[in-house]
Amino acid sequence: MQPESTNGTSGGGLAVPMAWLCAEYIADEMLRSSALVESGSLEFRAGRQTLALTIHLCETRDDFSAENSAARIEDWLGLTSYGHPWQEWVQAQLEARATHRGDDPDRDLAVDAWRWLRETELLAADLGGLEPWQAAHQPLECGVDEAVQVWTPAWQLGLPLGHLAVHLY
Repeated sequence: MQPESTNGTSGGGLAVPMAWLCAEYIADEMLRSSALVESGSLEFRAGRQTLALTIHLCETRDDFSAENSAARIEDWLGLTSYGHPWQEWVQAQLEARATHRGDDPDRDLAVDAWRWLRETELLAADLGGLEPWQAAHQPLECGVDEAVQVWTPAWQLGLPLGHLAVHLY
């Protein structure tokens, strides 16, 4: 029995979420090459899902050519930068895609990733009121005791990891 959902290219075949899979592959490669966290860890998954969601929702076309790579990287850096309302941007992008498309396996995987990032909490060092992007010439006003940890949504840990991975790439 053929599935009801198809991508329109194989005459009734399975719908393959290629845009999501490509975004997840790029995110995985960036995080692995940056070596910021161990690849099997939940922190790695948080970074990969956050970055894949950013990449997927940022792409308005299936154009992964080399000519557009510098502009795409700049977009990803801007979207993952400190102070950008990333979670509101993700929610708006997902809602916009829900109203413009019918059955979309790429969107379904993106929604699942967003749900996991929101609902999963990871234990991380408590940065308190520490401003993470202080100018290099300013000394830190207080130290961070890494032994003091708090539960934080996975996206809040994945976002700076994704940003640093893109920056180091």
